[in-house]
Amino acid sequence: MNQKLLSRDFTLVIIGQIISLFGNATIRFALPLYLLNSTGSSALYGTVTACAFIPAVLLSPVGGIIADRVNKRNIMVILDFFTAAVILVFSLLMNKVNLILLLTVTLSFLYGIAGAYQPSVQASIPALTNQDNFMAANSVINTISSFASLIGPVLGGVLYSAYGLKPVLWVCMVCFIMSAVMEIFIKIPFRKQASDGGILKTAAADFAESIRFIRREKPVIGKAVLVICGINLFLAAMIIVALPYLVTEVLNLEASQANRLYGFAEGALAAGGLAGGIGAGIFADKLAIRKSGRLVIACAVCVFPMGFSLTVFSAAIINYTVITVCCFAIMVLSTLFTVQLMSFIQTETPQNLIGKVIAVILTVSMCAQPLGNAFYGILFQICKGFEYAVILFSGVVSLIIAVNTKNIFKRF
Repeated sequence: MNQKLLSRDFTLVIIGQIISLFGNATIRFALPLYLLNSTGSSALYGTVTACAFIPAVLLSPVGGIIADRVNKRNIMVILDFFTAAVILVFSLLMNKVNLILLLTVTLSFLYGIAGAYQPSVQASIPALTNQDNFMAANSVINTISSFASLIGPVLGGVLYSAYGLKPVLWVCMVCFIMSAVMEIFIKIPFRKQASDGGILKTAAADFAESIRFIRREKPVIGKAVLVICGINLFLAAMIIVALPYLVTEVLNLEASQANRLYGFAEGALAAGGLAGGIGAGIFADKLAIRKSGRLVIACAVCVFPMGFSLTVFSAAIINYTVITVCCFAIMVLSTLFTVQLMSFIQTETPQNLIGKVIAVILTVSMCAQPLGNAFYGILFQICKGFEYAVILFSGVVSLIIAVNTKNIFKRF
């Protein structure tokens, strides 16, 4: 990485992201686990997380529009302070109101904030680095996200198992406040765009412009996003629901041990993302976007050992190890693919459209997530005792999607 990439402002973005994403990973690990431990229901877990994911889908395009029209630094600062306030309110109300309702509302706020936050971070990269550094800069951001996600669930699992939910909440709240204070000192170049009419008219025009760009000027991006929707629906959603459910409810582990092991499994997911992010930075010049379809196929193939292990082995630790290793491999491959795709989009999209286009892509690709979470939550409940069948179903459908769409990425 050259000096241009590691400028003062980009370094401050990195530090702020480390702190903020650590808090984000920890709180989004602890709250759903608290729900699952309290109810033991995979259907309820899947439904609540699905409902909570909807605001992220709805607010992502809003975040993209705002990111192109408001100083991105201000967006990051305000949203981090607001996240700290949401956690504070939850901690004050958790023993006074209905738990399921409170968790649903709190997670909805957290996911919604994340949906509005990410376009600002991604759109700031072209403003802080030159085009030659886009792949390296995306690699750094993805590596930070994975590193925070690695440490967050592990520490969250230890704190949660030993002391309960309250200490986790206070640690996360402090993280978001520190991140917001750090981001105040970032200087991101900003040029105010002219607006035509009121807020709603401007937002509608911006959204329509980004859709037009994807459909007419870069249609291959739209096709790739539809592929991601399919993978999110049948593969990513399965992992999100299966990992906590299998480890804490199916593998017959003692409760406190299961929570710790689930924390380590989430850490393994993040470690895979970390390895993928570092690999994308090291091999940036050798990663060809036209060959990225192979990475999607490899992700789908990694699902099958999980299902076969549950079929063949009865020992909890063997199944846990196989599941964790496979999830690690999936995250390595998916992170490499994500960095490639995001760098391509940033290179091909005009500066004045980058926030909106990224927001549209994130929105469309995320639409499948809540449906997938609810679907697999119910499916695991129906197939109790035959969880391997659900996992194998996910692998088969994901592989079919990956193979049939490989040619799309060749056109990049």
